[in-house]
Amino acid sequence: MKVDSVVDYVTINIDGEDVDVPKGTNIIEAVKMVGKGKEVPHYCYHPKLSIAGNCRMCMVEMGMPMRDRATGEAVLDENGVQKIGWMPKPTIGCATNAAPGMHIRTNSEMVKESRNGVTEFLLINHPLDCPICDQAGECRLQEFSAEHGRGYSRFIEQKNVKPKRTRLGSRVTLDDERCILCSRCIRFSKEIAKDDVLGFVDRGTYSTLTCFPGKELENNYSLNTVDICPVGALTSTDFRFKMRVWFLKRTHSICTESSVGANTEIWSREGKIYRITPRRNDAVNDTWMTDSGRELFKEVEVGDRLTHYTIDGVHKTSAETAAAAAKLLKEGKVAIIASPHSSVEEQFYCKAIADRSEATVSLVSHYGATDGILQSEDRSPNLRGALVNGLVDHLPDADLSAVAQQIESGAVDTLLVVNEEVTQLGISAELLKKVKVIYIGLHANVVSEDAAIVIPSLSVFEKDGSFINQSFRLQRFKAAIPGPRGVLSDFMVLEHIAEALADEKIPSGSIDAAWEHIAKGVSQFDDSLRWRSIPEEGLELDPTAFLDLPFVETKNLKYDSAAFKEAHATPAGA
Repeated sequence: MKVDSVVDYVTINIDGEDVDVPKGTNIIEAVKMVGKGKEVPHYCYHPKLSIAGNCRMCMVEMGMPMRDRATGEAVLDENGVQKIGWMPKPTIGCATNAAPGMHIRTNSEMVKESRNGVTEFLLINHPLDCPICDQAGECRLQEFSAEHGRGYSRFIEQKNVKPKRTRLGSRVTLDDERCILCSRCIRFSKEIAKDDVLGFVDRGTYSTLTCFPGKELENNYSLNTVDICPVGALTSTDFRFKMRVWFLKRTHSICTESSVGANTEIWSREGKIYRITPRRNDAVNDTWMTDSGRELFKEVEVGDRLTHYTIDGVHKTSAETAAAAAKLLKEGKVAIIASPHSSVEEQFYCKAIADRSEATVSLVSHYGATDGILQSEDRSPNLRGALVNGLVDHLPDADLSAVAQQIESGAVDTLLVVNEEVTQLGISAELLKKVKVIYIGLHANVVSEDAAIVIPSLSVFEKDGSFINQSFRLQRFKAAIPGPRGVLSDFMVLEHIAEALADEKIPSGSIDAAWEHIAKGVSQFDDSLRWRSIPEEGLELDPTAFLDLPFVETKNLKYDSAAFKEAHATPAGA
């Protein structure tokens, strides 16, 4: 049974306004809750890391209600209101937690002067790299210098010169003279990636960031240090000097590397993806993602993409190909090799095709080792989607040896393959020649060469859809770039085939029109649910019906199999 934790709230006063915040909230987060554009500037603080308190930018004035030391009674002013005892000097907001009755000033003269001073010291040895810096457009130092700096420099001495273009690892390059010593990267490597390889050497203005002797920043989360660097010190070697961020379009998506389903942002321009960064979701991935997940878009750019619908090697339209596929499937003796990489929408129509052609459905496992953080054992994004859709009722097999036996015995004459290289999964190329193959895939391979019908697929970056992750959280992704000209989204082609099998009229083809059928056809979904109505943070589904399945995921950043089962188990007698 799921038990919601009770949150205690306390009332504090921020710039004259009473605000209720959860007990223990630090002042930076408390000010965010006020809204109205209020913000406490900061560099070293990060909501998912320990408190360091070394940038001193988040200074605020703090006061507490006064009480008589002898009696403990409240000290009142002439109007009968309890007096506030203000501290004589500002305090850092990141390390100050909200307490009942606390008063905070975020914009007093003392606070402004403190921020001015901190900004001036940070800029003393900072190079004027803004015109050529990769961080331009998303640099906190640049923004806060304009908002809280003096606007002029009183420094007449020579600036310190520190190392530039320093290799920290194969994916991260450091410009040390831009570093403001916030230590975010150090804390991330130690606390999140569990790879304590970064540290500061030397003292004072000569302090520099470096790797420990004989070590490099080579873990699979190294690029997260680039994401959280508030200035342009840590840069992505791959993205460095390639594009200004203000030219890039940002699209919300989901990482397909594993069943974790990390939330991501795709940065693209004119149909080309330049980088992928994590998107915050506290229930899934916090603000992190793997380095390997960031590079998945490069697989789409290789030269062996399928770009044409073909029947026996002849280019056809999508409608002609769907009709031919339906005609072939109507002949019977069909086996479908579905994919846990397909979206919820695609799997729904695969199920419809299987039902209408009386086909058997097989799913192949894609398992690997977990890193205990954001790379789970299941290296597919939507196995739970196949279960929820009813496409399969058991976990996937290790290979397709059972299907190979059916082909050998003559029980299967037609094979519908969805994004799987079956010749590497137990069905030999010679055996494949004994059946008629309908292949839906992204890249050309042995299967597409032997297929009677080839249907080109779109990548996750080129289509809209949704996945269900390891915690049975339904999450949507959006198309970031266009696919090859004339290629429809996979679910549309599958939808056309399913409709042709039932001799029904083909619907409009939009994803929300498809969800009118999906929501009614899948018991886990509310009838009114539509793709566009899925929240950005995802929608938690009821996993009760699947708790007895032996999923391979054990424990990672936001998932613990034992705790998950316990939290969702129905108590005896309920």
